[in-house]
Amino acid sequence: MKKEVHIHIGEYRASSSPLVIKTLVGSCIAVCLYDPQNRIGGMNHILLPGKADFNNYDSPARFGMNAMELLINRIMNLGGNRFNLVAKIFGGANVVAAISSKNGMGKKNSEFVLEYLHNESIKIIGEDIGGNESRRIYFHTDSGTVFIKRIKSSMMNLAAEEKKALTRFKKEAKKPATIEMFQNPFLLQSKKDKP
Repeated sequence: MKKEVHIHIGEYRASSSPLVIKTLVGSCIAVCLYDPQNRIGGMNHILLPGKADFNNYDSPARFGMNAMELLINRIMNLGGNRFNLVAKIFGGANVVAAISSKNGMGKKNSEFVLEYLHNESIKIIGEDIGGNESRRIYFHTDSGTVFIKRIKSSMMNLAAEEKKALTRFKKEAKKPATIEMFQNPFLLQSKKDKP
């Protein structure tokens, strides 16, 4: 059985021996790079697009540019060939219903990674990005195989329930109200007391 290792936001891992690297991504992006000729692979977990200054951040791999460069360099140090690399990318979901998918971090992360891989001529052979669900990723470094488990966002479920309730309330509000006439018991009492 292969050893398993879990990476978190801002981490990356590569191996030249069989290993299962796993992570959980929502709006973050996990990039799996694999050299099929040398059977070396690795994965990172990107929080934000762009680049961080190595001198001022304790976890520069949270940023896309740093995470990609660090992962590629690690694979090359293990004997991988940069020109053999292929990629599989996962995540970039819009898991917070209150934020539009156009402005969400998931979309920005996806766009960054797609552009980076294109500019570096790294072929994307698999992707599962966007949508509203988080994903648990299991990457096998010796074969490049990836297994995914989708996880529905509780925030999106809540938003759907609220939308249904709002529709129901709007329908109820349009219905004509029934008016029930009643008499004030104090007025009735005062009339009886009069001589």
